Amino acid sequence: MTPSPHAPLHLVFMGVSGSGKSTVARAVGERLGWELAEGDDFHPPENVAKMAEGTPLTDADRWGWLESLAAWTAERDARGEPTIITCSALRRTYRDVLRRGGEGTFFVHATGDKHLILDRMNAREHFMPPSLLESQLDTLEPLQPGEEGMDVDPALPVDRLAALVLARLDLA
Repeated sequence: MTPSPHAPLHLVFMGVSGSGKSTVARAVGERLGWELAEGDDFHPPENVAKMAEGTPLTDADRWGWLESLAAWTAERDARGEPTIITCSALRRTYRDVLRRGGEGTFFVHATGDKHLILDRMNAREHFMPPSLLESQLDTLEPLQPGEEGMDVDPALPVDRLAALVLARLDLA
């Protein structure tokens, strides 16, 4: 994918909780020097409380959160700045909202072994309990034809994943 010369590139690192999207996004961000927004930081307190209690979010819970991420991207897009965000972006309709943030939006889907992801979730402190992994996997719609993006395997070393993303986008 080559964005038009006047459009900045916006990277969205997506996947279920525990898939490594934030880790890979930070590695790519460090190499590029682009501003990064952690999607978790945009959740309203009600969403965080709901997830912390083990209750999956509904579409209604997610729309405002997704709109705030798209608005954050659009502000930077208007200034000609490229961005990186992390967001589960589980459904195509969610990704459609995120694409409104700017032309040149590209998704990097961290997708891999469920047991690896569950092990990672069990080993970290996060408001999203491992009990919600199954609901996220049930909601997940992989990237579809016509969606600009790529899949990466979170079992690979982070440096390798960052290099794959940069090479795919001709940013290496």
